[in-house]
Amino acid sequence: MNLFDDVTLLITHYNRSSSLERLLRTFKEQGVGFSEIIVSDDCSDSFHLKHLEKIKDEFSFRLITAKVNGGLGNNLNKGQIEVKTPYTLYVQEDFIPLPVFAAHFHDAMDMMHAEADLDLVRFYAYGPYPYLKPYKNGFSAMLYKPWYTDKNKIYNYSDHPHLRRSSFFERFGKYTEGIKSDKTEYEMCLSFIQNKGRALFYDQYDSLFLQENSSAEPSTVTRSNWRQSDNPLISLVRLVYRQIKYNYDLHINTKFKR
Repeated sequence: MNLFDDVTLLITHYNRSSSLERLLRTFKEQGVGFSEIIVSDDCSDSFHLKHLEKIKDEFSFRLITAKVNGGLGNNLNKGQIEVKTPYTLYVQEDFIPLPVFAAHFHDAMDMMHAEADLDLVRFYAYGPYPYLKPYKNGFSAMLYKPWYTDKNKIYNYSDHPHLRRSSFFERFGKYTEGIKSDKTEYEMCLSFIQNKGRALFYDQYDSLFLQENSSAEPSTVTRSNWRQSDNPLISLVRLVYRQIKYNYDLHINTKFKR
């Protein structure tokens, strides 16, 4: 049994209770346990809430519900403030931990315990972070400089599965509420960089978790067409726009600097 008794597993959930059950069952089958599991629900419909109540005792999680749908920022905030342990493993409900996760999570915890200035350890991404410096145990330090040109330079922080100190809000503030989830993530990225957060990235970023959405429980995130277009002209305009916006938000706009 791999019991992480100073870690809370925080899961945000909305209308994907079968996916949530799959995540919890996989951790259980792999013998991975935590001090507490908190499921923060964003006002799911009655079908999914009933399913959560049905499996709550089997997987021993604490369910935090909402009277209205407040969006990802609200769901993260109300879940995180309930955490009582020094560390939080954050995972959205549509991820599946792979068998090698526990060993590398041990490494991440060892580094967190040993290095007081380490704020975040990332375990998953859609692609590699563009600016990395090899560190140890298969992890690399994420680097940021204003003159870096890759559009993904902003994502030192990410909503994908990660380990963080439960005092995260004290350094970086709470998530912005009442806006789309992508914007919520973006504003936390700004805060993380402006407040000089230190984060590590697992080099084999697609080997610890699998993200899987079934046709019965598809992703609830929608994005505008211009952000997804492969048209070369639109891609160029998007790149230039992002460079200007990122550098303005990070170095002129001090809204998120603490």
